[in-house]
Amino acid sequence: MFLLDTDHLGIVQRRSTPEHPTLTHRMRQYSLESFFVSIVSFHEQVNGWNAYIRRARGVEGLVRGYGMFQGILADFARLNVLPFSREVAEQALELRRSGLRVGTMDLRIGATALIRGFTVLTRNTIDFERIPGLSVEDWTLPG
Repeated sequence: MFLLDTDHLGIVQRRSTPEHPTLTHRMRQYSLESFFVSIVSFHEQVNGWNAYIRRARGVEGLVRGYGMFQGILADFARLNVLPFSREVAEQALELRRSGLRVGTMDLRIGATALIRGFTVLTRNTIDFERIPGLSVEDWTLPG
């Protein structure tokens, strides 16, 4: 089973990046039920577009920002979304207390994958590989 980090999820959503064909080719080798996202990725995406809306000047910016919210909502309604459970929160806290230097959101996504025994798909392999015992792959690279 695979947990898409927010960056791999964004590539799937945008469909226009140079990495999209490579990533989706690899994903087609598995059933859709093999892929999950964390509610933490929803949090990250909403935070990003919320910041965009706060900075928006004019009607076009507001319309674009709220349109992205609508798209995020529709995307996550179709995805296998994993919750941020007490067990995941405790795992993330334990990792943080161990002195691990990884961003909070990445740590939460990593803890979600660790608890479930999933492989994280991400381009941010440097940070995720710091998490002991976590399986990490970058499917945007030719392989």
